[in-house]
Amino acid sequence: MRRLLFACFGLASSFFVPVASPIPAHAVTINIEIGTSLNNGRAITCRDGERILRNRGFRDIRRVDCRGRFFVYRARRGLGRFEIAVSAHNGRVVDLRRLRR
Repeated sequence: MRRLLFACFGLASSFFVPVASPIPAHAVTINIEIGTSLNNGRAITCRDGERILRNRGFRDIRRVDCRGRFFVYRARRGLGRFEIAVSAHNGRVVDLRRLRR
């Protein structure tokens, strides 16, 4: 008797269960900024340029020229010596030259 009662109750409750409705779609926001995440689109200072190079694995960084559109540095990485130009506008490395020993 109990089995029949539970079976009837289960059958009756299945008619009252609402069908799952689809989840509404949401818009996707894309955030595009000018510049890099290094400086949030602002110009960098000469000291910021040194920090950027240090974070990229260079050591013994020396400033050569910090005027104009590009900041020029000399630094070591591994066993090599390099002359690096960093854009003053966005902080990106724009030129990298290996120097003779």
